[in-house]
Amino acid sequence: MKHQFRCSFRYKLMTFVFLICTTLLIVVYFLSVYLLEPSYNRQIRHDLADTLNRLITTIDHADYPITTPNWLGVPYMSREFATELNRQVHNGELDTSGRCIEISTLNGTKIVHFEALASTCLLHEGKLISSDQNGTFSIDAELVQQMRLRTIQEKQVTQSFENPKTGAKQITMGRLSSDGNYVVLISADLARIPQAAAVLSKQMAWVALGLLAVSLGGAWIFSTLFTRELTKVSNATKEMAHGNYNVRVYVDGEDEIADLANNFNFMVSEVARSTQLQQDLIANISHDLRTPLTLIKGYAETIRDLTGEDPEKRNNQLTVIVNETDRLSGLVNSVMELSKIGSGTEKPQKVNFDLAQLCEEVAVRYENICQTNNYTLVVETDELCMTYADPAMLERVLHNLLGNALHHIGEDGWLKIAAIPMPDGSCRVEISDHGCGIAKEDLPYIFDKYYRSRKDAGKIGTGLGLSITKAILQSHSFHFGVESTVSEGSTFWFQTLPV
Repeated sequence: MKHQFRCSFRYKLMTFVFLICTTLLIVVYFLSVYLLEPSYNRQIRHDLADTLNRLITTIDHADYPITTPNWLGVPYMSREFATELNRQVHNGELDTSGRCIEISTLNGTKIVHFEALASTCLLHEGKLISSDQNGTFSIDAELVQQMRLRTIQEKQVTQSFENPKTGAKQITMGRLSSDGNYVVLISADLARIPQAAAVLSKQMAWVALGLLAVSLGGAWIFSTLFTRELTKVSNATKEMAHGNYNVRVYVDGEDEIADLANNFNFMVSEVARSTQLQQDLIANISHDLRTPLTLIKGYAETIRDLTGEDPEKRNNQLTVIVNETDRLSGLVNSVMELSKIGSGTEKPQKVNFDLAQLCEEVAVRYENICQTNNYTLVVETDELCMTYADPAMLERVLHNLLGNALHHIGEDGWLKIAAIPMPDGSCRVEISDHGCGIAKEDLPYIFDKYYRSRKDAGKIGTGLGLSITKAILQSHSFHFGVESTVSEGSTFWFQTLPV
């Protein structure tokens, strides 16, 4: 039982779900813990670079003065530049949230200083007042001076800072304007990603356990619902294997399992019908074999015991024996021919020929029997019908269909064979009669092995002619069929492939 569970579909489904969930958890854990800090820092750098480029572009393309000296001669931000910055911030073109922005001259005079950090900017944390030889005053810190100097020297720098007391981290980018007159510094806080990653790492274990429990429970419930329908099909298959062809499987829905159940039901009905036909075939062949064998044996014993000295009776009885022997031979030959064609042992030897001419040649052979019985055989083979097929096999098809038409000819004695060229280069052959016709319920099975409609029950014949016709036409991939109306007649037809 344990081994059976391990091999079951439910076990495989649950194992698959478990492996998928485990893989996803590993991927999420790796992305959340190990790649969180690099991804976050990369995004912060990208955002700062966008803001920095926007400021540099504004300075480089300004058609107005950036600074204006005050009454002491110290430069400060001009009204035009301030208006442009406010416009960009208001329109969302310049992102200043969570930023510390400073624009200064080369000598360290601040023109713009905007600080919107959650904490104190590390660049401006230790403030002092300095003055140069010209008497220009500025409020600076040592880190700011270092970053300005590096930016002036390297034109573009990126630096991270950390407060050793609080552990706060910040990143600063600096860039020199294209004209070399202004230094732009922009800073942003770096979240404490390692601490956040540690928290996520601890929580991930509980999340993993919960997710695995939910996924396995869901897989168990889903597999139960899923395999329940498959179990129905499996049990029905066992019933069918024991000979119960009345079993059916009914599944609601329109999914693949419902299609499987419908296909199973169709298969059972077809197998039941095939089994019934096989039983009928055996019964009919047994009957057809038993009758001539009984006649042969009876007449042979009669000749031996009673009429051996009477030439007339002996000849009549010997004729019966010969006829019944021919009948047996024809039945055996038909079975052998159907077996060879149906199994593919005898393959078509295809050549190009005129099918209309072949129809005319076959029809000529029936003129004598038609004249003898006052039948009317209409032949319509005036137009050329080139076909790529096996002439010998199609000749057998024509004989089978014409013989079948003669066997079911109507009271007016009329039948017809026609070869009709089609616009696509194929050829359609029709053989019609005005006989009793075929019932609608018999039409789907008329070409099956040894199938006989109720009206044909008890008639002489092997019952394999139309089956041989079907096998030959299928070996050529030709379309074929029958159109019939009860009491009006039937038309058997087949259509070749375009040449």
